[in-house]
Amino acid sequence: SITEEIMKIALAQAKQGRMHILGEMAKAIKTARSDVRETAPKMTVLKIPVDKIREVIGTGGKVIRDICEKSGAKVDIEDDGTIKVAATDTASADIAINMIKSITDEPEMGKIYTGKVVKTADFGAFVNFMGAKDGLVHISELAPQRVAKTTDVVKEGDMVKVKLIGFDERGKVKLSMKRVNQETGEEIEMPKKEPKGEEAA
Repeated sequence: SITEEIMKIALAQAKQGRMHILGEMAKAIKTARSDVRETAPKMTVLKIPVDKIREVIGTGGKVIRDICEKSGAKVDIEDDGTIKVAATDTASADIAINMIKSITDEPEMGKIYTGKVVKTADFGAFVNFMGAKDGLVHISELAPQRVAKTTDVVKEGDMVKVKLIGFDERGKVKLSMKRVNQETGEEIEMPKKEPKGEEAA
């Protein structure tokens, strides 16, 4: 028959076994938690100006569908400008959020952006930057030297670095390529022009 001593030994061994299993489970959970951070479902809430809702949705929902398809996230927009981004992982959420911000954020004076030449004309090149934003690089702002033809410097599809130098009377963005080092993206200081009609004392 099973003696009391045998029972004590069996129970002690079982306890050791349970503690070992629990310890291994704890380590596994700790490791899993550190690994799952980037792959865990993610919900992000952001707020945009109400007057930007139409731009994020797009004609017939074209823009919002494009955001969802490219990011893999689900995007819900409320009437007050609240946007909820639900994604299966952090990467998908970040893609959707960056695409939304590229539409809603306003371009900053003096800031340097990377953009794509989407159209060339005799008077300069149109560059798409910040997602849905377009600006004009006038032919005089394409390069430090005089440019005879826009296509001598850029062509459609080229990726370029531009500096936002202002807005015209209609609010259109004015950009410059010659004020940015196209290799490094660093700003190039332009020599200041002497005011016309003034003579040195």
